[in-house]
Amino acid sequence: MATSLHDDLIAAVATPPGQGGIGVIRLSGNGAADVARIICNQNLVPRHATYCKFSDGDEVLDEGIAIAFAHSASFTGEEVVELQGHGGPVVLQRLLDLVCRHGARLARPGEFSERAFLNGKLDLAQSEAIADLISSSSVAAARAAVRSLQGDFSRQVHHVTEHLAKLRVLVEACIDFPDEDVEFLQTGQVASRLQQGIDQLQQLRSDSVQGQLLNEGASVALLGVPNAGKSSLLNVLSGEEAAIVTDIPGTTRDLLKVDLLLDGLPLRLVDTAGLRDSGDKVEQLGVARAKTQAQQADLLLIVVDATAVAAADLDSYVSGLLDGIGVERDQLPTIVVFNKIDLLPALNVGISSEFTVVPVSALLGTGLEDLRGIIKSSLGFNQSESGFIARARHVAALELALGHLIEAKQLIDLGEATEIAAEEMRFAHNALGEIVGTVTPDDLLGRIFSEFCIGK
Repeated sequence: MATSLHDDLIAAVATPPGQGGIGVIRLSGNGAADVARIICNQNLVPRHATYCKFSDGDEVLDEGIAIAFAHSASFTGEEVVELQGHGGPVVLQRLLDLVCRHGARLARPGEFSERAFLNGKLDLAQSEAIADLISSSSVAAARAAVRSLQGDFSRQVHHVTEHLAKLRVLVEACIDFPDEDVEFLQTGQVASRLQQGIDQLQQLRSDSVQGQLLNEGASVALLGVPNAGKSSLLNVLSGEEAAIVTDIPGTTRDLLKVDLLLDGLPLRLVDTAGLRDSGDKVEQLGVARAKTQAQQADLLLIVVDATAVAAADLDSYVSGLLDGIGVERDQLPTIVVFNKIDLLPALNVGISSEFTVVPVSALLGTGLEDLRGIIKSSLGFNQSESGFIARARHVAALELALGHLIEAKQLIDLGEATEIAAEEMRFAHNALGEIVGTVTPDDLLGRIFSEFCIGK
């Protein structure tokens, strides 16, 4: 039987707020079965659904199904009971008050999942996958979250961690016992194995970036001068009349945000005010917000009116716009959308430019499929059915570990400072441990589990 790290009994409503056919009260901790026996007036057999009346003394509050789970077979690794009654807020609150009067306390957000982690039922990446599965915005994201919940991501992290741990043991042995006949450092094996670890981490980081995109999506800012066709492009990409389109310059004065899925990739398109000098204070504020949005975006779509800017002048024109909004040329992925090509007598599709240029007609839909594909490739999105879900902190930890391993290999290649190389490897090991929770500051745990709903 698993030993719980908590002695107190917690309880919460585990179903969404509002009215529904079924509502669930979840209890976890020592004494859960005792409380259930009092309320249900009978002993519960673990993992058997028992029909009963939920009573407060002589008063019946509700009737439904009660299910108990022993420590070894529960989600949290503790005694768990679920009372499944009717899904009305009043009756659920009465049941919750009743279990609290019998010794339970209200659970904090995510405390059930936190206990599952602390009791060794899940690692940290799996725990986060629960919240990611609940909040999935697409089928692809849900499938990836399930794979992470089942441990796909964690197993890959553990594989790299184990490789690094074995390497550290050998390097530390060579350092601690320099007089022993150990030729490990001299044979070049350490550099070779370090490179293997680097290669594994690079692949894992690449896969994690895909998982992060599936999970968190990306922000795409549409920029350009008034009447370039930004709002028309927003409407056609989103498939709805989200923005007002007129031939009057400056129609859009504030940020207009639309969420959509692009082949499973969550995107937030942000239409911005036309970039120009204006004496109108409202328009000035809109332009300022457009510049801020551009600097915060993951991808820029610079929309250019093909009837107003010649293809030969495109590079200097776009460079001027980027300078005007304070974005360096290589700072963000940038796509130039050469719009309104339906108004040109002819267009040389192979436009010569240092930027990625996509000729389109937002009015007729010409070139939009090409644009969608280039948006995905510019963000580095490669849809894969075998991927897993990931978060920004996972990617950051992998990048940190990768940086330390690269530094360690450079030191080994120079044939000096082996002790410092070993320390770099230790830093990498710790960074990987933060992903699955083997090395985790308490404040990080608090931030992660506070994002969960109360009943999880």
